[in-house]
Amino acid sequence: MTEEPETSSRRRGGVTPDAILHSGAEGEFTAEDLVLASGRDVNPKNLAWAERRMAEKGRAALDELLP
Repeated sequence: MTEEPETSSRRRGGVTPDAILHSGAEGEFTAEDLVLASGRDVNPKNLAWAERRMAEKGRAALDELLP
């Protein structure tokens, strides 16, 4: 399977079209998702951090970490 889907950036001159870009924050996310997006290891301490951050900031907690 070396062929990529037509929506890939390779077939569009190296630029990913805006229509297929998304951060994932428009859907539900978990504390584990937030930990991974922050580049941290998934462990109880970091999961607790993520849960606190989600409680404080809601969806903005993930949006702030993603480009």
